[in-house]
Amino acid sequence: MNQHYKLNHIYVGVDLHKATHTAVIVNCWNEKLGEIQFENKPAAFEELLPFVKKFCKRGMTPIYGLEDVGGYGRSLAVFLVENKQKVKEVNSALSYAERKSYPTTQKSDSWDAECVAKILVGKLEILPDANPQDIYWTIGQLVASRNALIKAHTALKNQLHMQLSHHYPSYKKFFSDIDGKCALEFWHTYPAPHHRVSLEDLREMLLKSSHNTCSTKKAEETMALVAADGETKREHQESRDFLIQSHVRDIRFKKEEVQKVEVELSRMMKQLGFQLETMPGIDLVTASALVAEIGDIHRFSCPDKLARFAGIAPVKFSSGGKGKEQKSKQGNRTLHGIFYNLAVQQVQVSKGSKLPRNPAFLAYYERKQEEGKTKGQALVCIMRRLVNIIYGMMKNKTPYIAPPLPEQVA
Repeated sequence: MNQHYKLNHIYVGVDLHKATHTAVIVNCWNEKLGEIQFENKPAAFEELLPFVKKFCKRGMTPIYGLEDVGGYGRSLAVFLVENKQKVKEVNSALSYAERKSYPTTQKSDSWDAECVAKILVGKLEILPDANPQDIYWTIGQLVASRNALIKAHTALKNQLHMQLSHHYPSYKKFFSDIDGKCALEFWHTYPAPHHRVSLEDLREMLLKSSHNTCSTKKAEETMALVAADGETKREHQESRDFLIQSHVRDIRFKKEEVQKVEVELSRMMKQLGFQLETMPGIDLVTASALVAEIGDIHRFSCPDKLARFAGIAPVKFSSGGKGKEQKSKQGNRTLHGIFYNLAVQQVQVSKGSKLPRNPAFLAYYERKQEEGKTKGQALVCIMRRLVNIIYGMMKNKTPYIAPPLPEQVA
């Protein structure tokens, strides 16, 4: 008689932290066999393998479970995979539910690791393999870096606006874009109206910073608007001027860094060979964000699993034979947001030409509303279809081909 496959393994749950990791070993009956704590550095990982091996009887192999294979646990996951160990990625929601399922709630590194190990035993067949590939991790880090720069850039623009609202109340009339090249040069050179400027000097400055696109008329209009606002010099004006110039320098730096990150993102994305940017609404930033969140597309055996991962697939709630499918609030919410924004882009109409960005999706969107769905439900339908398309494009590395419209088929 063949024994159950779970008897062939021991299960190692690891609680991950910045400085140290704690590993707990259990057997298939959830009996605790051992525990070890080690530092979060490659040199210390060598302690783990021989320790675990002591509990492996003949013919048995260990299976490791890690919650965070992209953060504190990434180095350990890479080490284990490179040493031919079987590693599973455990959703933190599962281990949280395991902790809460006991009458007395505990919280310690040892207990958390044991809960991860018990999830391994109970849900081994549905847990995904950990696959911490360097290229996807690197793209994810670049995307995170760009997001942080954009957030800091936005905060700096708001701070600059607060300062300029006092000195140049009408600044939006002569510089609609507060962080444009001409605007930043003007704020840095003349942080307040008391820095007198001649018409000729202003014209030369605008021409130089705009690459000869600004005219003398623009300089005259700017001078008139500044004069109309009146004198705004206040006490401690030198410090106020310094603040404006400091914000300008920082904004320039952030914009330059964003450009450098995007160049590096473009270089990394070319190595993968995806053609996501052939689809309307997807640029380098959106494509890299998709890849950062999805990772290796081959870890999803079908589009349905990717949809569930993104929280786009509906969830059925029923009891006593009654119920209905509802919108999921689980899954990767960042990826869900990317697909939502992409769905909105597909049904938008260009402002200038009044033409739809993606006629096929707009027709599909309108048809779903005619069937009785709300606008929000119709957008979810588009998101689900986009999952299928993105999945196919990434798996086969093919470009986007717009489907024919119904009248074209006829």
